[in-house]
Amino acid sequence: MGLIRLRIREFADEKGWTLKEVSDRSGVVYSSLRTYARSPGLATVDVTALHKLARTFDVLIEDLYEIVQE
Repeated sequence: MGLIRLRIREFADEKGWTLKEVSDRSGVVYSSLRTYARSPGLATVDVTALHKLARTFDVLIEDLYEIVQE
């Protein structure tokens, strides 16, 4: 199973937002968002959260993550 890393912190920094602000703007629970932002590699991610985050950052879902291990 592959692992992905979400680029939440990078996009938040570009916008000048804290993770709390990203949580408030996206509707993604802060504790989940913090876990996603800190993890070097995730095996599973809530697809609904990806949609919300992509919409919040105004990016494609594909731009939101990178594969760190195949």
